[in-house]
Amino acid sequence: MHIQEWLESVPAVSVYLLVGVVIGLESLGIPLPGEIVLVSAAILAATQDHINPFVLGACATGGAIIGDSIGYLIGRKGGQPLLHWAGRKFPKHFGPDHVAMAEAKFDKWGMWAVFFGRFIALLRIFAGPLAGVLKMPYWKFLIANVLGGIVWAGGTTALIYSVGVVAEEWLKRFSWLGLVAALLFGLGSFLLMKHRAKKAAAAREAAKSPVAATVD
Repeated sequence: MHIQEWLESVPAVSVYLLVGVVIGLESLGIPLPGEIVLVSAAILAATQDHINPFVLGACATGGAIIGDSIGYLIGRKGGQPLLHWAGRKFPKHFGPDHVAMAEAKFDKWGMWAVFFGRFIALLRIFAGPLAGVLKMPYWKFLIANVLGGIVWAGGTTALIYSVGVVAEEWLKRFSWLGLVAALLFGLGSFLLMKHRAKKAAAAREAAKSPVAATVD
């Protein structure tokens, strides 16, 4: 079957559910490629008439807000032991360097870390649980969570869909290139945050050195 015929046969409901569930689980704190899935689905909506971009955006937004809220509650109940457990289970995502970087962002930005964390691949999985662990007042978290979810999920869907409509004929001929572009975008975002986490770890170690020297 030709790829275009296969894409046309994909049920819209399954796309909506996939986007909502993956983004929800990622927001909850499970390392999943939510951004890649959302971008790919928005490109698909631009080339397939049976996928409604408004429903897609609503599912993405709902998944983001609900997932973050559950992550907040888990973090609130689990506390620091939860981060230590996650660090052992997912060292590439919840290692000490990544946690330290995320905590530094929260100390600096407060509730805005939840909002802007939506747009940063690695920080997105920390926002909800870490806000709970750090005992951020729920009303502050809820405002940042809802606004961030709407702007990120809805805005990403609208932007990618609009670009996709303009390039619809090209995308229909080279649908796989659109998916590859989404994959590369998500991978680049992840590598950037990994580099920043290492940089933050090096700065933290450098800050400790004078203290160690004084003790000696």
